[in-house]
Amino acid sequence: MEIINLTRRHPSIMQVKTSFIISFPYLKEIWLFNCCQGCQHIIEKQYIKISQISKIIITEVNIENISGLLGLLSSLSLINRKKTLNIYSVKGIEQYLKFGKKYSQTNFRYNLYCHILKTGIIIKNENYQVYSFLNSSKFEFLLISRKLSGKFKLNQAQNFNLVMGPLYGKLKDGYIFLLPDGLIIEGQKFTDNSQSGLKVSLIINRYNQRNSLEISYRSKVLQGQLII
Repeated sequence: MEIINLTRRHPSIMQVKTSFIISFPYLKEIWLFNCCQGCQHIIEKQYIKISQISKIIITEVNIENISGLLGLLSSLSLINRKKTLNIYSVKGIEQYLKFGKKYSQTNFRYNLYCHILKTGIIIKNENYQVYSFLNSSKFEFLLISRKLSGKFKLNQAQNFNLVMGPLYGKLKDGYIFLLPDGLIIEGQKFTDNSQSGLKVSLIINRYNQRNSLEISYRSKVLQGQLII
C-alpha cells in the first residue's frame, strides 16, 4: 500500500485541503480521497492509470475537494470505463453531480453509486476496512489493513496433542483458548513473524479532540489541513 499526495501548494494560500490516493499495486486498484483541481493530471504524472480508481471519498463538499471531480468522472467515461465506481460523501454530492451532468450535457458510461457517510464502517473487503467518525460536524477516517499471520508451528501444536483441524486455523489467526483443565493456549505463541495490520488515520479537525486522539492511537496520521 502506498499513499501519494495530490495537493498542489501555492504561497498565496494559507490553507489547502488535502487530496491524496491510496494505491494497492497488487490489487491494481486505487482509492482517491478528495478530488482537487487537476488531480487526474497529477495522478497520470505518477504513472498511475485513472482507470484503476475504484472508490472516491469526499471528506467535505467544498470547492477545494470537488473542483476536479466532474472532469475526472468525464475522463473515465471517455476512456470507456465499464467498472462500477463508488463515491462516499456527505449529503449534497448527488445534487452536485446531477446538475453538473445536466448543464455540461454529460452522461457516464459506467454505473456510479453515491454512499452517504455515517459513523461506522463504510468500506470492507477481505484485506482492508475503512471507518468514518463524525467529529464536530466533520468526518474523520481510519483505515485498517488485515493482520498478516506468520508461519504456523506445526510441531509445537503436535507437542500439545492438539487435534489437526479448524483449531489450527484459529490459533494461526491469534485466538486464545481456555482448556477444561485451566490451561491457556495463546495463538501468537504458535506462529512466527506475525505482522499486525497497518492503521492509517485521516484527521480533519485542526485542533486535537478526544475522538481524534482515540482514532489516531497507534496509527500513521494524515492531517486533513496543511498549513503552509
